[in-house]
Amino acid sequence: MSLYNFKKIAVVPTAKDFIDIILSKTQRKTPTVVHKHYKITRIRAFYIRKVKFTQQNFHDRLSRIIQEFPKLDDVHPFYADLMNVLYDKDHYKLGLGQLNTARHLIDNVAKDYVRLLKYGDSLYRCKQLKRAALGRMATIMKRQGANLTYLEQVRQHLARLPSIDPYTRTIIICGFPNVGKSSFINKITRADVEVQPYAFTTKSLYVGHTDYKYLRWQVIDTPGILDHPLEERNVIEMQAVTALAHLRAAVLYFIDPSEQCGHSIEEQISLFESIKPLFSNKPLIVVMNKMDVVKPEELPEGKRQLIQQLEEVCAKGNLVNVDSNSELRTVPVMRMSTVTEEGVQEVKIEACERLLSHRVTEKMRTKKVDGILNRLHVAVPAARDGKARPAVIPAAAAARLQQRANKENRKRKLEREIELEQGDDYVLDLQKNYSEIPEEERHDPIPEFWEGHNIADYIDPDIFDKLAELEKEEEVREAGGMYAVPKIELDETMREIRQLATQIRNKKAILKDESRLTKQSTKPVMPRTSRARARDRSTNKLRDEMEKLGVDMSETKEAHFTHTRSRSRSRSLSAPAAKRARTERTERTERTVSRPPRDTQGVKDVAMQKRAKKMAHVAIAKKTKRMGLKGEADRFIGTKMPKHLFAGKRGVGKTDRR
Repeated sequence: MSLYNFKKIAVVPTAKDFIDIILSKTQRKTPTVVHKHYKITRIRAFYIRKVKFTQQNFHDRLSRIIQEFPKLDDVHPFYADLMNVLYDKDHYKLGLGQLNTARHLIDNVAKDYVRLLKYGDSLYRCKQLKRAALGRMATIMKRQGANLTYLEQVRQHLARLPSIDPYTRTIIICGFPNVGKSSFINKITRADVEVQPYAFTTKSLYVGHTDYKYLRWQVIDTPGILDHPLEERNVIEMQAVTALAHLRAAVLYFIDPSEQCGHSIEEQISLFESIKPLFSNKPLIVVMNKMDVVKPEELPEGKRQLIQQLEEVCAKGNLVNVDSNSELRTVPVMRMSTVTEEGVQEVKIEACERLLSHRVTEKMRTKKVDGILNRLHVAVPAARDGKARPAVIPAAAAARLQQRANKENRKRKLEREIELEQGDDYVLDLQKNYSEIPEEERHDPIPEFWEGHNIADYIDPDIFDKLAELEKEEEVREAGGMYAVPKIELDETMREIRQLATQIRNKKAILKDESRLTKQSTKPVMPRTSRARARDRSTNKLRDEMEKLGVDMSETKEAHFTHTRSRSRSRSLSAPAAKRARTERTERTERTVSRPPRDTQGVKDVAMQKRAKKMAHVAIAKKTKRMGLKGEADRFIGTKMPKHLFAGKRGVGKTDRR
């Protein structure tokens, strides 16, 4: 039986992508031009090659998909049953079988059209046959769209499955939901399984690895199982049942005596009895978790008797149907708490030892053992002088081991663990971690330090007396009127000016707000003339506004608010002189003296100007005549056209891309 690495399965494209990939490859890898002088035999070979090449590409791609997906008959029964639970064995086989059928259909289509192409009597007939062959192949693949989509989803899910080796040393953890299985695997391995105080937090199989006796061990955390018939169990529970049924492993069945998991002890023992057949020929340990909450001795009388009966049954060995395996006859009942870590390592060591002894017993039964034992020779040193020579650990090594043990025992609790322990009484205290400060000084009222020195050590002890003296002096000065501010009385004119300034500022703020609202509005912008007319600007309105603000406008009654033009010189000149002045003024307005025309900028003299114009004319003529451009501003670049459509091998009306 082969072990599959599901992460190496290639991506399954959709039907549209599949067709585009194959037809694009045919276009790129086969000739595309039929010349006029080709004989009909060469034309037939030309199109036969295209049909055969397309068929071969379809065949290879489909064969790769069919071969890379695991065959349920070849893989380990654990993976076969797991895939049946997750994906439905019949649907999976049907999807691969239909791809296999599509592969045969494409082969038959290619064979039929190659036979017809051998008798093609014209270029048009051969081309149409080739087109029909590729179209039928594409239609066959288009009908496989649903199968390809399903297989791609299966591939993605398979790639996310944990890598479980069915043949290695394995420990399986099972039991009701929320009894502490994930917490246990987090303690003994480096797996990071999510732990939450509600049922079915773990929805799939999780794998962690641990070391014992220099060997690598595989620990599997299974989803919780509920006590009901097998046919009523859902996909999450069936994953755990599949692992228990097919993996040769040590089984840890967890029981929660505190009943915090939401299930009574009677239900947990009933589930244990119902899945008992799955434990046959496997080392089994019953683990009572959450000893930090309640111990079996503290339970009521009825529940305590149930646990005692379970311990008696496990001790007698009537639990598992075994013949000669002595390590499986008795089932130990162990106690543990994942919160205080009491008994966690003992459970792990007991499970590993029982599984090791079981595997050794199984190997001793096989016929290969005799051949192995004949090749082994164990040398035992003979006693020389009657002196005992026990194993000695060097002093340096023993000190190093002791130091490592002390370091592990000195493991500091995380702040989060302290918070969970204390609950509502928890208060964050960061000063307790100031290890460089003596413990009695850590919570001083002024814990200010600079460059390792306590600032309080450098404060003058008489500072408060000196401060009291300074305050007395200040009181004397204030009483003497040293800080009194002279009051400035404003006359009536200044008061009016200030009041007028306040009004002007208020009016200015209102105008600013109105302007901001106008700018932010989404209405179309009106021309200035319309806006001026709409605002109704007038001299009277301006005068009224200023009078409202308190400005005296009595002297402006006779003023004219109009734009006055300077008197033109042309009135005082004669008619020819006025005409000449108007011409000069027009030229000045059309072009200022500081901006010369573009064609004379940077040119020294008239000869250089003529030469530059001639060069520009030649350059434009070169573009318009030789390069086929419309003029100097034409920026058309011919190489931007798609090369595969407008250049290269083309002929005989070959305008279709495929």
